[in-house]
Amino acid sequence: MNKFKILSLALVASASVVKAQDIKEAKKAIDAEQFQKAKSLLKSIIKAKPSDGEANFVLGNIYLNESVVDSAKIYYLNGLEASDKKNLNYIGLGQLDLDQKNTAAAQTNFGLATKDMKRKDVDEFIYIGRAYINSDNPDYNNAIAVLKRALAIEPQNATALLAIGDAYYGANNQNDAYKAYRDAFTADPTLLRAKMQLGVLLKGAKSYDEAIKSFNEVIALNANYGPVYRELAETYYKWARNKPSTAKVNLQNAITNYEKYLSLTDYSLDSKMRHADFLILVKDYKKLEEVANKMIAEDKVNPRIFRYLGYAAYENGNPDVAIKSIEDFIKVPTNKVIGRDYLYLGLSKIKKGTNAEGVVDQAAFDAGFADIKKAIELEPLVVEELADFGKALFGKKQYTQAAAIFELGAANTESKNYLDDAVYYGISVYYGNAGKPVESRDKAALANADATFDKILVASPTYDEAYIYKARINSLLDKDDLIIKYYTEYVNKITAKGAEELAKPATVKKIVESYNSIGAAYANTDKAKAVEYFNKTLALDPANTYAAQSVKALK
Repeated sequence: MNKFKILSLALVASASVVKAQDIKEAKKAIDAEQFQKAKSLLKSIIKAKPSDGEANFVLGNIYLNESVVDSAKIYYLNGLEASDKKNLNYIGLGQLDLDQKNTAAAQTNFGLATKDMKRKDVDEFIYIGRAYINSDNPDYNNAIAVLKRALAIEPQNATALLAIGDAYYGANNQNDAYKAYRDAFTADPTLLRAKMQLGVLLKGAKSYDEAIKSFNEVIALNANYGPVYRELAETYYKWARNKPSTAKVNLQNAITNYEKYLSLTDYSLDSKMRHADFLILVKDYKKLEEVANKMIAEDKVNPRIFRYLGYAAYENGNPDVAIKSIEDFIKVPTNKVIGRDYLYLGLSKIKKGTNAEGVVDQAAFDAGFADIKKAIELEPLVVEELADFGKALFGKKQYTQAAAIFELGAANTESKNYLDDAVYYGISVYYGNAGKPVESRDKAALANADATFDKILVASPTYDEAYIYKARINSLLDKDDLIIKYYTEYVNKITAKGAEELAKPATVKKIVESYNSIGAAYANTDKAKAVEYFNKTLALDPANTYAAQSVKALK
């Protein structure tokens, strides 16, 4: 009997050691982005000891990181019933409050988490700092403040140093982030994420070759550390985007490294979804459709799969599947809808309403355009994705629809395509009205296009073509004084560039247009001026029939 009791005590002690090891292993799996493995370990701990507060908290964090909010909350609430480290779960609930922009409730929960801390405890401060960083509404200043409290107790705590490095990085304080990451790795040379983040800083500074060297240093320390291959993939992708001459090689390097990253994760549905996100970045939609269909075979419930199917179906020419898939995703109230979802839905509706000759049904365009506007409301910079679509409409001479698309980009000065979109908007409006009789012209749109060229000239004063288009637009509006003003402005700007510019055939053609248009504008009020400008045309182009006939008619 006594022997049994001793054995029982030994088993309890052994179970306690195993639990501690499993928590450590779970955290290692999380750092390696092997989330399925971490979930399994944590669920095993909770099954063996449901009252384990830390295991519930860490598992809740994984679900929150995956945006499965309901599951995260369940584990946090379970953790509050624990007898061991239950206070950590208040931090999880606090992050949920931060995500809902309820900072007062978050502060209350963080206060409950820290109420009974011992003098040398730091974990609560580190986790609260992480909550501020990881929230949907990050607060880097508060993160830094609370992490400094941890470091005041343990200045060489590598986990706290890594966390404050991430906070500084989020706050765009590159120098302090670099120092914190360096100090974290010095304090714990096994903390590879800290060393990896030094490369992330270089990637953010667009020093892509130096970032790759830095990531390779991490690989030299541990070739099986998966996250570094994800960072390499993203670096090669960004290098390809920023330097198109490297695109072919670097995009392939990006894909190769991402596949290596996947091989070092647990091939869970979550990792496959991260793969799908990356395939969207590199625009490999054939592979995306393949991956999405495999995910559906594994999990017919997870709604994000419909997003991927929708994107892939649109890009692969199947708008019906795209519309159904994206609408199935959007209609679930708990799904976090992003601007790109509405963008693809809108483009799919327009594509469905486009016939074999490329003509868009106006009702289909209007329905899709409404969704595109919703996309921009959610994510203003999604307008950057519309330029090629607008240019395709312009190329098919669908100027009214092209103008509607380009006007969206012309309204956002933060867009990288702002000037290009603004120019295309103005030109589209002009050509969309140029062939119409006076009574059918959209005067409001023409006036807006005229004002847009004024904005273009503020942003780019050397864009002389703006004066030509302002003159043409005012010609459609029958404003003789402005026709004269802007064509004259154009001629003056071009003349100032010198003889070489004036000798170009394209320039001569535009000056002839200017002189003829100025002459026509003067014809009703000042015949002498009109003849003067028609004669300027004939000096450049003696065979110009319009000028010759106009001079004859005015004499």
